[in-house]
Amino acid sequence: MAIDFEIPAEAKAVRERVRQWVHDECIPAEKRLLAGEDYKTLLGELRTKARAQGLWCPFIPVEHGGMGLGPLANALVQMELGESYLGALSMNTQGPDDATMMTLLAHGTEYQKEKFLKPLLNGEKRICYSMTEKAAGADATGMRTTAVKDGNENYVLNGEKWFSSAASVADIALVMARTDPDAPRHQQFSTFIVELPNPGYRIVRDIETMAAEGPLSHILGGGHAEVEIKDLVIPAENLLGGEGNGFNMGQHRLAYGRLRHGMHNVAMAQRALDLAVGHVTSRSTFGKPLHERQGVQFMLADCAQDIYIARLMLLHIAYKAEKGLDLRQENGIAKVFLANMVHRVVDTAIQLHGALGYSTDTPLARWYTHIRSQRLVDGPDEVHRWTTGRNVIKAFQQHGTTASAVGGDLI
Repeated sequence: MAIDFEIPAEAKAVRERVRQWVHDECIPAEKRLLAGEDYKTLLGELRTKARAQGLWCPFIPVEHGGMGLGPLANALVQMELGESYLGALSMNTQGPDDATMMTLLAHGTEYQKEKFLKPLLNGEKRICYSMTEKAAGADATGMRTTAVKDGNENYVLNGEKWFSSAASVADIALVMARTDPDAPRHQQFSTFIVELPNPGYRIVRDIETMAAEGPLSHILGGGHAEVEIKDLVIPAENLLGGEGNGFNMGQHRLAYGRLRHGMHNVAMAQRALDLAVGHVTSRSTFGKPLHERQGVQFMLADCAQDIYIARLMLLHIAYKAEKGLDLRQENGIAKVFLANMVHRVVDTAIQLHGALGYSTDTPLARWYTHIRSQRLVDGPDEVHRWTTGRNVIKAFQQHGTTASAVGGDLI
């Protein structure tokens, strides 16, 4: 019996609609934005058009105003949106908002959904996620921010947060803090909803990074804030998911975030390769068309190989998600591969553009400085590789073969 790689017709149709949307609306809007048009006005126009076409919150159920796409169709959509930095924003599926909407949808009370989730789904507000801390680094269970009950149905939070993405444009924050230091390690933490601005949640600064930065990048929500949390009073009704469930909820949202980054990386790599081929097919060097040179063709072949593997990885993971199967091992493998894949492809595209690629006349240089973070965010490569390697060993010890840890259970 043949393996069926046929994408359902309805998923193909929505992918085509989104692809057309990105190319007809989002990429031209990028140029208008860089030319000086007002961001809020431009984004408002895009979002109004998107909603009118039914292109809104792809993975959110229809009853909550979204498109109700399953994992496969959503993956196909996200692999188109990443071609433009306005793509996800135009359809209200940008990070870190998207994964946090999922958390509120799954774990929020009716009060929390009405007060906090609804304006997020409508695109009226943005939300950030404050988990990472300097002291903890890649080990989330090492965070030191505390939440103590004051006896009056409130929690008082104290500590610091580091790299809270989009905090400077957020109207709401999810903050993870330790509520029970004596509980088992993964049950010590809880998550709280914080309305912003709040004097107890003070943004110290947006941390400068190696990524190309400017006023526009911060307006878009590209900043990563250092936050001081001091005597932050949170009513008990803003506790999300109950005490002790913060870590598990966080891992669930991060799992989706890792995949969404990867999906957008595929789209960015595809656009980078298109730019590279467009350039080499229009240039000649030493009396010969550049694209006819074998060395250039080898470079393009390596990019094609990387993007092909990346697409298959994501489609396989989407398949497992559709079937409700355990995809943690594949998620970790894909997270590392996709982060390195986009770096290789964009780097190659820059090389093929020569000095033009090194300039900011194309988007490649800006992408290059931005995507270096992909090997760090949502868990550094080394942590995921460590987990993947342990699972390979466990598989062999349990089954006498490593096959189940390397896709062999389905392939």
